[in-house]
Amino acid sequence: MDALLALGTGLAGAVVGLSLGLTGGGGALLAVPLLVYGLSVHPRQAVSVSLAAVGAMAAVGAVQRLARQQVEIGTALIFAAGGLFGAPLGTWIGGQMRETVLMVLFALLMAVVAVRMWRGARKVYQPLELPLATGREAASAGGCQRDPSGRLRLGTPCAVVLVLLGLATGVLAGLFGVGGGFIIVPALVLFTGMELRRAVGTSLLVIALISLAGIFSRRLVGAHLPWDVMILFVAGGIGGLAVGSWLADRLAGPRLQQTFAALILVVAGLMLARPMWS
Repeated sequence: MDALLALGTGLAGAVVGLSLGLTGGGGALLAVPLLVYGLSVHPRQAVSVSLAAVGAMAAVGAVQRLARQQVEIGTALIFAAGGLFGAPLGTWIGGQMRETVLMVLFALLMAVVAVRMWRGARKVYQPLELPLATGREAASAGGCQRDPSGRLRLGTPCAVVLVLLGLATGVLAGLFGVGGGFIIVPALVLFTGMELRRAVGTSLLVIALISLAGIFSRRLVGAHLPWDVMILFVAGGIGGLAVGSWLADRLAGPRLQQTFAALILVVAGLMLARPMWS
């Protein structure tokens, strides 16, 4: 890899990390377009690089949140269990698709997430009314419940819902190289009554685990992993994440998230229009 390409790869990773740090989610959606259209990386290899970057940045964030006790490890492991099966499935599905179809579907996903980000910029997720339970009642309860101390008591239906959501997240990770925080965070808040900051921290651990499963599944099917690109992109992403997190305390707000959502929508539009140019 020549010096100019190496610099471009690191800067592209920094852009993704910066956007993640500023907005708290959605930044990974820029990874694949930057790699494919900016650096001419093969689409399937771009998915692998995106997974590595997303997983590494999520792992860094998860460690920070663990230090602040903002991660529910047990809940994260249950959610990620579904993702461990979903990631190989998503990898297999992606392998059956033409690259043009894969990129069009990715653009549509970007558009959906951008609209959701725009609408949710001025909203805060509201947890469902969950009954409190203690002792035997909690142990035998059939759904997601929390005891008076706030500890989650998992019944079978609740665990099944979390595993299924994890499965869907894993499919998206294996297919598109995205972390799926736009699914995980609201799911944790709505279905388990988790406080938003803890949901974000728990989501980061889930993303790190599912991304690792995605990389492993791609390796199992013999996919080429461009380690030189991955290392430079991840390094740039972690640096950008640090800067974005620092700036977020000073710039964060609904307007910033809406601006970023608009950017994602524009990129998605360009990606959808590209097949027409060919």
